[in-house]
Amino acid sequence: MKGLLNRGGSTRFVGLRGGALLSTLFLSVAMADGGEPAQPDPTPPESTRDVIFAGNNWEGMIDVIDAETYQRIGRINGVPDKKKRMLEISINPVHLIFFQAIRQLIGEGNDQYVDDMYSTLDGRLLIVSRPSFADVVGIDIASGDIAWRFEVEGYRSDHMALSPDGTQVAVSASTGKVVHVLDVETGQELGRFDSGNSPHENVYSEDGSKLYHASIGHVFLPLDRGSLEDLKGDRRFMVVDTSTWEPIESFDFSEKLEAADLGHLSPAIRPMAHTADEKTFYFQLSFLHGFVEYDMQEGVITRKADLPNLVPDLPVEQYINDSAHHGMAMSGDDSTLCVAGTMSDYVALVDRQTFDYELLTDLGKKPYWVTTDESGEYCYISWSGTDQMSVISYSERKEVARINVGDHPQRIREGRVPSDWSTPF
Repeated sequence: MKGLLNRGGSTRFVGLRGGALLSTLFLSVAMADGGEPAQPDPTPPESTRDVIFAGNNWEGMIDVIDAETYQRIGRINGVPDKKKRMLEISINPVHLIFFQAIRQLIGEGNDQYVDDMYSTLDGRLLIVSRPSFADVVGIDIASGDIAWRFEVEGYRSDHMALSPDGTQVAVSASTGKVVHVLDVETGQELGRFDSGNSPHENVYSEDGSKLYHASIGHVFLPLDRGSLEDLKGDRRFMVVDTSTWEPIESFDFSEKLEAADLGHLSPAIRPMAHTADEKTFYFQLSFLHGFVEYDMQEGVITRKADLPNLVPDLPVEQYINDSAHHGMAMSGDDSTLCVAGTMSDYVALVDRQTFDYELLTDLGKKPYWVTTDESGEYCYISWSGTDQMSVISYSERKEVARINVGDHPQRIREGRVPSDWSTPF
């Protein structure tokens, strides 16, 4: 049987099994008739197991880790259709050029198979963005089959965000200068909005009414000084109304930096974190060893935090995709920021009030993502250079677990799988 492939509003079939197909067809018919598909129950069903997903970008596999014991329980293949996709790319000259460019300019000589992933609330599907294949897929966790596939605009997919109610994902299309919003059950496009060059980070507000979004420009170009920096492209921060997908705010962050006498800093906003009330945001910027604090209500930068640069002799042109730091998250009580010092190989635990910090070093190489767990008591760190992830206790201010994962882990997300699911690894 076949599953759904979506492109530009059209739908065709690509490979799925009976029960899931009937469910998908039912949802599609309901939407075509003007109805709304049933909304998922945000309460986790008893038949699921809480897990941590670690996406291994260069390998294409996703490690699944029990959220309580931190033991690996299985792996999910994020590219089960790899041969088919590679054949399609090989006979499309334009796509092949972009595929090779992603490998050489962004992937450090490697293909990028898994960027981001989220599970549906019922643990049935894992939604995966796959940069080198320029798509997003819904993978049936139980069978490993692709339930649906959506091709993004352009030739590379990137960061995603799952809505608080679990019904939709927003995915950045890096070369398409657009963000797509997809139904997690069917892969159908529910909305989209235009962005700047290289749309990147997406974060939903707690109530789901807004999406915070940033485009980062051409991070693969080694043009980082003087007038050449203008070739980096349009780098914007946006606050988008999720009921209309129209921008509430949209501005070049360089304006805010100039107003704060920080005009020498890059305006490219990388990962971000915020307080629970969403009044105060913390932005990592390209090339910055640290971050800036931003008052979302007043629209001004209030402080800058400087963290150690442990590679002072390394030219910024050699920073991986402009990322001095790439990854930050907030503790559940809003007291501590967990920061990935990517080029300096450390994790910093930063007091939000004073900006005093404690460095955790010698744990791994090239930390590339940070996520706070559901309890708010721990942060997860991916070590993309040493193929591991760490669990850091905010209160104990130390590593409490380290897990071996696959090749070049990046994004880490919490989610669910069927309670009886596991695979050999």
